[in-house]
Amino acid sequence: MRAAVLSSHGVDGLAVAVRPDPTPAPGEVLVRVEIVGVNQLDLNVIAGRGPGTAAKLPRVLGLDPAGVVVAVGAGVDAARLGEAVVVKPNIACGGCAACARGREADCPAQTVVGVHRDGGAAEFVAVPAKNAVARGDIPAAVAAAAVHSVPIVLNALETAGVVAGERVLVTGAGGTLGRAATAIAAHRGAEVVAASRSVIEASELPEGVVSVAATDATALRAQLSERHPGGFDVVIDVSGNGPTLGAGVAALAWGGRAVFCAAVSDRSLELDTLDFYLRRKRLIGVASADYAQVRRALELVAAGAVTPLIGTRYPLAEIGRAYRGFADSPPGKVIIDVR
Repeated sequence: MRAAVLSSHGVDGLAVAVRPDPTPAPGEVLVRVEIVGVNQLDLNVIAGRGPGTAAKLPRVLGLDPAGVVVAVGAGVDAARLGEAVVVKPNIACGGCAACARGREADCPAQTVVGVHRDGGAAEFVAVPAKNAVARGDIPAAVAAAAVHSVPIVLNALETAGVVAGERVLVTGAGGTLGRAATAIAAHRGAEVVAASRSVIEASELPEGVVSVAATDATALRAQLSERHPGGFDVVIDVSGNGPTLGAGVAALAWGGRAVFCAAVSDRSLELDTLDFYLRRKRLIGVASADYAQVRRALELVAAGAVTPLIGTRYPLAEIGRAYRGFADSPPGKVIIDVR
């Protein structure tokens, strides 16, 4: 099979090569890949930094492939043959206390497809059967764009306990995670304000959502204080920016909850601790999703409640160019067409 193999750190260490087809182990399925997404974590693997240091080279990249099941390992129902699936990249251990509670997102021993094991930037990938989630009639590209981002923000909104009528601020609303968070919060009946560095056109937002554009955290604080002095019940931060997260927490109303679900590039976070304490605020981190949340997220996509934006597409042979241009890509999920 053809596969995008990283043999040494740096994009120049990535090449499409011929590798033996994988064989599904007991409890696994073999997926013939149609589509795989490009992710920030892939870039961490390529650079050998942060969570990417867990990858042992050579490694086939690709967190979130979508395709069709073409073989099953021992113990897997043969009825899954021919099933259209998308792969949840985080593999829970199945044996810890979090997994026993059905909170696989909090599993401390989870591994990741494309990091700890070979991924789906290849014609075939073998994954645990539980991680190959049925996608029904959802197109492969849409499923790949949804399977990681939409469940994470659904987890954030469910963890925060967002209910109809609450005021929700989404920071970093212009990106993939932000657009999904905005759509799902609006679908749940919340009053949503979408904040980003640049203007989001009304036509790009769900009905009733208000947008705020601010070039930095200081400007965001000022705008929120002036335009929304009552504060917010919930802040969902997907900006990956420490000062922006701090501005969101500052904008919380009494008893407000802030959830951040993006790797913060600026590791420092400044909070008014007296305000945080006296006003009973809460801050929660979410970095993955439960298996049930993945299924619910795909149901939302199938129902049209959230539509992941597809951005630039590249053939597998040009995957290196996709990673080189990732930072400057237009909005939407960058997709690799494997077939």
